[in-house]
Amino acid sequence: MQANVGDTLLVHGRTVGQHDKVAEVVEVLGPQGTPPYRVRFQDGHEALMSPGPDTVVQHPEQG
Repeated sequence: MQANVGDTLLVHGRTVGQHDKVAEVVEVLGPQGTPPYRVRFQDGHEALMSPGPDTVVQHPEQG
């Protein structure tokens, strides 16, 4: 997985009824765009994240 600052991470819910989570990449801590990432969720919470296979990177040009 590769992401850049400004990309969005979409984390799919793992169980029925669990909503997807959206986070903006604010800092890339791995070499050449690899995890871990410092992200900001829609509610303003920031976290350090190493995304799993249930996460999709959305680049700004993808809409």
